[in-house]
Amino acid sequence: MKAVVMAGGEGTRLRPMTSSMPKPLLPVANRPIMEHVLRLLKRHGLTETVVTVQFLASLVKNYFGDGEELGMELSYANEEKPLGTAGSVKNAEEALKDDAFLVISGDALTDFDLTDLIRFHKEKGALVTVCLTRVPNPLEFGITIVDDEGKVERFLEKPTWGQVFSDTVNTGIYVMEPEVFDYVRPDVPVDWSGDVFPQLMKEGKRVFGYIAEGYWEDVGTHESYVKAQADVLEGKVDVDLDGFEISPGVWVAEGAEVHPDATLRGPLYIGDYAKVEAGAEIREHTVVGSNVVVKSGAFLHRAVVHDNVYVGQQSNLRGCVVGKNTDIMRAARIEDGAVIGDECLIGEESIIQGNVRVYPFKTIEAGAFVNTSVIWESRGQAHLFGTRGVSGILNVEITPELAVRLAGAYATTLKKGATVTTARDHSRGARALKRAVISALQASAIEVRDLENVPLPVARQQTARGSAGGIMIRTSPGVPDSVDIMFLDERGADLSQAGQRKLDRVYARQEYRRAFPGEIGDLSFPSSVYDSYTGSLLRSVDTTGVAEAGLKVVVDASNGSAGLVLPSLLGRLGVDALTINPGLDEARPTETADTRRSGLVRLGEIVASARAAFGVRFDPVGERISLVDERGRIVEDDRALLVLLDLVAAERRSGRVALPVTTTRIAEQVAAYHGTQVEWTTTSPDDLTRVGRQDSTIFGGDGRGGYIIPESSSVFDGTAAFVRLIGLVARTQLTLSQIDARIPRAHVLRRDLATPWAVKGLVMRHVVEAAGDRSVDTTDGVRVVEADGRWVMVLPDPSEAVTHLWAEGPDDASAQALLDEWSAVVDGAGR
Repeated sequence: MKAVVMAGGEGTRLRPMTSSMPKPLLPVANRPIMEHVLRLLKRHGLTETVVTVQFLASLVKNYFGDGEELGMELSYANEEKPLGTAGSVKNAEEALKDDAFLVISGDALTDFDLTDLIRFHKEKGALVTVCLTRVPNPLEFGITIVDDEGKVERFLEKPTWGQVFSDTVNTGIYVMEPEVFDYVRPDVPVDWSGDVFPQLMKEGKRVFGYIAEGYWEDVGTHESYVKAQADVLEGKVDVDLDGFEISPGVWVAEGAEVHPDATLRGPLYIGDYAKVEAGAEIREHTVVGSNVVVKSGAFLHRAVVHDNVYVGQQSNLRGCVVGKNTDIMRAARIEDGAVIGDECLIGEESIIQGNVRVYPFKTIEAGAFVNTSVIWESRGQAHLFGTRGVSGILNVEITPELAVRLAGAYATTLKKGATVTTARDHSRGARALKRAVISALQASAIEVRDLENVPLPVARQQTARGSAGGIMIRTSPGVPDSVDIMFLDERGADLSQAGQRKLDRVYARQEYRRAFPGEIGDLSFPSSVYDSYTGSLLRSVDTTGVAEAGLKVVVDASNGSAGLVLPSLLGRLGVDALTINPGLDEARPTETADTRRSGLVRLGEIVASARAAFGVRFDPVGERISLVDERGRIVEDDRALLVLLDLVAAERRSGRVALPVTTTRIAEQVAAYHGTQVEWTTTSPDDLTRVGRQDSTIFGGDGRGGYIIPESSSVFDGTAAFVRLIGLVARTQLTLSQIDARIPRAHVLRRDLATPWAVKGLVMRHVVEAAGDRSVDTTDGVRVVEADGRWVMVLPDPSEAVTHLWAEGPDDASAQALLDEWSAVVDGAGR
């Protein structure tokens, strides 16, 4: 006997899940519903099957093919238009006309005994046998009455409660004889229950009802879809599950990685090659699809997560469905009954309320509160660029495909035949992405100079030597699974705001230039870049007195690319240097705050025991440095800025110092004491760079380990800052602790407050209004200055749903009070 699987319905009640996927392919326990149906047919010897398809038919055909992988023979009957339940089977008449056949829906989950159903049909000599089951709520189904012999006496499709005369319903599973086709008109919509069966009963034909025992769920609504998952996990339905039951009710498929410190409370299912990190909690009735990543701190309960989904840190998913290829970013929350379509982006700290539907290919902004369905809107990122270039999670937000499109857009903003310098840090992710970038540049008629793995300052210097621009790819500082794609201008500085907007426009329009075969760009690898860099640095930065001072320093290269330039530098500098952690470590391309802190503690111990003048620790790409004084004590970054400022200003006695407006006002006292003046800039490194290029600028810093040494370059350069510091200490004959001791203590406190994008403008207006008659500085954000000199600064983050606050007072208590006062203003405006 052959079988017919009806797989042509649109599943409109299940949208948005069925907006881009036919209903029979919806996964239940990580396997399409229809695959469960086909395996049931095979179990009962029905291996030769015709599948009727109409909506998104190609996806069904591509997934199941000819059925060989299932050990079945599948053929397809394609409907050009919807023909109804009977019309679709009539469309497959040619393959079914020789013998009795079984009809079953491709989107209902069941474990009925089909062998017994067929036996019943043959015993009764029926023309049609309808498979029936009993349900508590028959309103959504066709109810049926049968007599003692099993003959159908009455049908009623989808009754009201006033019409209900039975709890026995039609499951849509039938055994039929070919003669039934005589009652189905071709090429017009015809239904079994509404059209064919009443006519058969009117003519007295043998229509029987078989009441089946077992499980049956018509997966027609979101509630029934989630229920079907739970029923499979609870063992209420007899279906096959891939994988291993590692503990009662906890199923883990092949290749999945579950950290021992993750919390699993079954019944639940984790798909093949999924990854669950330490600290994640997955609870009852959750299904995690193939290749899903569940990050630390994430919480999932009764959640159905389809394939290739990224679930970010501290995100919270309860009773929801998440479509394939969707990214759920840090601390997002999706409530009970919500459904997220395929390939969506749910931004950080956003909240999707219960029963909300987000249709495929939508972006929910960070911090958004969504309480109505998102159907037509398609909000992409407002801007590609953040504070560190184009940043995101590797292979989630930043993929090789994105890298190719970005590089193509960048190349399109340049002239054909222009040269672009490329570089990377020592991570494997950056290496893979850089190769994609190089290919895209060459294909857009751009000559490429590849520096391979070099410190960021070296990449900037080499870019400034004849290139139209540069691209540096590095691991995001402090975020090991993220990368930054940094675009540089012809001076090696970060691409200007105007340049970013131009690149943004080309990328958004997808108007990428392609080279003709004879125009493909060349690829070269410059030599002696480190000798060139150190030679230029030592010629421009004053190192007089270093050799005579006999300084001993300890240098921590942090197992990063900064260590690559140190051998050619330290030998020519004339200092007694002990270098630690010089080797590259691909497994640690960046460092967390805790790792950095412990590294500084260790550096301090070595400095103290070696009786060195000071210790310096580079970040992994050589852009920033941290200091330890001669006693081995850590000089905090904001304090180190004042120490270097004091040394530079004392030596130069004139000029300007570039500092962001978030810096303590003690910097003004230090600068003024030595006859120099502070030029306040925005918190953007671009603005510091702009001031750093001016002739009168003698120094710049951001208070986070980034220093501009203008005689060397106008951008952050950790190595240049190190060389400048050695010269200053050698000539001053003062220790870092002595310099630190003569600078007044600063009391600057910082706080970050979550602020939805939609209210950021409102928040800033409320801040200005709350300032009243007090002095207001709008260099960057809003800085409110009290009459006694205390100040608070409120700055909306350009790339996250966050508002930053800084406050400074004569002591910590005063600064804390000011911070609390203005936090209340920001919070009040954001509600």
